[in-house]
Amino acid sequence: MPIKKQFIKTKPVCKVTFSIEAKEANTAAVIGDFNNWNPTEGELSKLKNGTFKGLFEVPKDATYEFKYVIDGSYINDPEADGYVYNDFAGAENSVVTV
Repeated sequence: MPIKKQFIKTKPVCKVTFSIEAKEANTAAVIGDFNNWNPTEGELSKLKNGTFKGLFEVPKDATYEFKYVIDGSYINDPEADGYVYNDFAGAENSVVTV
């Protein structure tokens, strides 16, 4: 399921909906530059169809690195706007541009 973006004309933010299918998972979160890589701030809700989903307001005109944390495992978004290598993580991170 792709990342959905809704730009707000009256504010310098974009509402971004992150969603990832993880039917067998118990917990999921999105972590990234926009929430200080904090899983507590990026908790996603599980829907009946097994997809985890969450809506976040992020400042627009920026690019953010992020990953999903699914039951403790770090996963990139297969439909991200792009990917960038992160020296700290020693791996690629997903990228969303708003």
